[in-house]
Amino acid sequence: MSYFQVEETSLQGLKVIQRHPRKDLRGQFTRAYCSEELSAAGWTTPVMQINHSITHAVGSIRGLHYQKPPKAEKKMVLCLRGRVWDVAVDLRSSSATFLSWHAEELSAENSRALLIPEGFAHGFQVLEKESELLYVHSEQYSPQHEDGLSPMDPRLSIAWPLAIGEMSERDRGFPFLSDKTKGVTL
Repeated sequence: MSYFQVEETSLQGLKVIQRHPRKDLRGQFTRAYCSEELSAAGWTTPVMQINHSITHAVGSIRGLHYQKPPKAEKKMVLCLRGRVWDVAVDLRSSSATFLSWHAEELSAENSRALLIPEGFAHGFQVLEKESELLYVHSEQYSPQHEDGLSPMDPRLSIAWPLAIGEMSERDRGFPFLSDKTKGVTL
């Protein structure tokens, strides 16, 4: 049995990864990443960085973040504790689903992950306090290539499941698409 089942979404290249934990009397073992199995899902580059976050308050939002070329990145996001509503926004101007978004509930219990290709913004809202995420990246963080979108942008119309709670000043300050002088560049 494979450790992963790959599910397509309506946004080309964006995939849901259903991880299959192995359980016994001791507890469980879950594979977070496997280059051999995930290459079939589109992850063919080396892992360059792994990040970990803990978000305390329900309703908090992190994102919507992305990196511009030449440091655009693939990202796989999984929840180690708690529950989040994870969102990916298609920023590929040549895509039929440009500015469309897809969301998945990720939790420690459901063992789902989101495999986000280059050209997408990513963010999430916390549904349970003390939610903990692990992010696997295909690129190193590059401050000069980072950018973001406002999670409250009416053009995106993201249906956040809860009232928006805590956000960083940086995330709160990201402009709406209509305010970006050059638009989204990917």
